[in-house]
Amino acid sequence: MRDRITGKTKLTALLGSPVEHSISPAMHNESFRLLGLDYAYLAFDVTEDTFLRAVDGLTAIGAAGWNCTMPLKRLMHQRSDMLSDTALLTGSVNTVVNRDGVLYGDNTDGFGFMQSMADAGLRPAGKRLTVLGSGGAAASIIAQAALDGVYAIDIFSRPASPSTKLIEHEAELIRSKTACLLNLYDLKDHTQLSKSLEQSYCLINASSVGMAPKTDACLIPDASMLHPDLAVGDVIYNPRETKLLHMAKERGCMTFNGLYMLLHQGAMAFHLWTGQDMPVEEIREKFFQ
Repeated sequence: MRDRITGKTKLTALLGSPVEHSISPAMHNESFRLLGLDYAYLAFDVTEDTFLRAVDGLTAIGAAGWNCTMPLKRLMHQRSDMLSDTALLTGSVNTVVNRDGVLYGDNTDGFGFMQSMADAGLRPAGKRLTVLGSGGAAASIIAQAALDGVYAIDIFSRPASPSTKLIEHEAELIRSKTACLLNLYDLKDHTQLSKSLEQSYCLINASSVGMAPKTDACLIPDASMLHPDLAVGDVIYNPRETKLLHMAKERGCMTFNGLYMLLHQGAMAFHLWTGQDMPVEEIREKFFQ
């Protein structure tokens, strides 16, 4: 990347904490190189406490745009000046385009995850999903799944969590715009969780539980809840096989992680920033095998 930096290089970035594990810088910088674009992508460890200062700084220096990951997606939604329809529906923003100081917020996570399901050979339209978590990733996946024709989604989260209150509101918006049945349950209601999994086509962990370095954590209390006909996906890609995916594989479930979600959401963000298509197949072959 050093040989490509010029006085006109446009900055793009990833904000979140932790971010040192992310492959987004490698993915985007290689895409810029392949297409001969004068852009660079860096990762910055930004917490909720430093979020506003970081965003104000990037805006002031004219950064072209940035991604937000946990725990900043809902904060970015609040800070954006304009929002896409998807961002409005999900209440979270993972991609920002800086248009001369006006911050346009979008959410590409749901699109990325649904594309990753397609890559795994899954066709969830008309079926029931179970989703663990109520944060920004969960909201975007739920909204996109509903828009894509999923029949029903059972959402399990902690009632006391602020994000649960937000997703309750977002669920009402989604119900008003789609035919999807949305049900919210307490994560501790293991009886209902077992029933939902029994009826579901796919289980999705949309929380950060199980992410490195706390790889021994899992929201499914008993592996017997997982049946062989259940597909199990995890938005986490570090580690590539979380405890949940390991349990699911041992139960005979088809599994997939968040790598291809990252690829496809990144490709959409890339297009928003540059107006060009990411060379997805080259990037898949180099970083996602």
